[in-house]
Amino acid sequence: MPVKIGMVSLGCSKNLVDSERMLYKIRERGYEIVTDPAKANVVVINTCGFIQSAKEEAIETILELAKLKEEGTVRKLIVTGCLAQRYKEELAEEFKNEVDAVTGISGDNDIIDIIDRVLANQHVVEFKDKLDLELTGKRIISTLPFFTYLKIAEGCSNCCTYCAIPMIRGKYRSVPMENVLEEAKWLAENGITEIAVVAQDSTRYGEDLYGKSRLPELLRELCKIDGFKWIRVLYCYPERITDELIDVIASEPKIVKYMDIPIQHSDEKILKTMGRGGSEAELRALFRKLRERIEGLTIRTTLITGFPGETEEQFNSMAEFIKETEFDKLGCFPYSEEEGTKAAQLPDQVDEEVRAHRAEIIMEQQQLISEQKNMRMMGKTVEAVVEGYDQWGECWFGRTQSDAPDIDGKIFFDSEEKLAVGQYVKVLVNETLDYDLIGEVITDESAE
Repeated sequence: MPVKIGMVSLGCSKNLVDSERMLYKIRERGYEIVTDPAKANVVVINTCGFIQSAKEEAIETILELAKLKEEGTVRKLIVTGCLAQRYKEELAEEFKNEVDAVTGISGDNDIIDIIDRVLANQHVVEFKDKLDLELTGKRIISTLPFFTYLKIAEGCSNCCTYCAIPMIRGKYRSVPMENVLEEAKWLAENGITEIAVVAQDSTRYGEDLYGKSRLPELLRELCKIDGFKWIRVLYCYPERITDELIDVIASEPKIVKYMDIPIQHSDEKILKTMGRGGSEAELRALFRKLRERIEGLTIRTTLITGFPGETEEQFNSMAEFIKETEFDKLGCFPYSEEEGTKAAQLPDQVDEEVRAHRAEIIMEQQQLISEQKNMRMMGKTVEAVVEGYDQWGECWFGRTQSDAPDIDGKIFFDSEEKLAVGQYVKVLVNETLDYDLIGEVITDESAE
């Protein structure tokens, strides 16, 4: 009987791509891949170690799977990914009785060797240079069959004072454009119609290889590939959004009019302490320009509340900025004090309860904004991609161009005809539900 391998991928979409590359190697080796870890002989846990909540999730996952191992269901546990890279021997020592192998992110390259060694009853603790992580490789797509992520870079060189990513993943390394396009063509040939171009900072793509950002050129080349219908760009840093990039997004029909621009704050002093730069005036000008030049643009952003030294006045000013800017989508998180970062050493750390309360205020405010924006969609027809059928609600569900996978809301809709996952349909919006829309599928004839 073949050895059964299970994979648990935690954290971001970039980590998911790494997991998919490991899965391909596992399958090529002849091991059987199972989707239920409880049915696996060996489980690989690809962890996240970005912020406290992600670390807690990773540790809980390790402990849950360790129980299955103790019960005899699972034989071996392997831990890789960001948590392992960040804490290395400390993590290996903490879980020496539960885990059979702990390896850093470059251990993903050698996952087959590590599996073979633990099956031979070796205990593996191995950390190679994180910069050696392979930037390309074949994958097994684990998302819905029509959608996936296209990772165009690894690591980060922005060095925001609150962020541990450069410490964990290393400096920014762009994937050569020819490799990105080769992978994209393979995805299109295998039925992918929607891709999300992703990196820690997509707008920085190519600077390390070509001396300047080549994101606009890359997007134009991606648009030439037959098969893609929606191309989405995630994580654009405000200071690197050029007129050239705006023109590409505005003019290319395949590029969805959606930009995820994490600003983190609006106060100039806080932004400077974060290591980001910029000001509220510059942000206002940017968002005004984007909305003027890209018709129907959806803007999503991310904020941090309770950053060290944030006064009540600075928080209130940010809240007012958010209210006036009316972002279409927004996520807000209380500041997470991460060891090893410059921000963790700053004076005037804000009380954790205050951080959380301020985040709640922003999200409550955003909910009202989202409700108002959803109400404006009533009676309008939108294009949606079908993701599945909701048995409980007895209706289909999917996403519009304004909704990124795993991040934003859904649209629920009735249809007189049976639909297929990955099918693109027109939906007449006739109701709203919190952050979601509700409607019914219409034909081109009825739309007229």
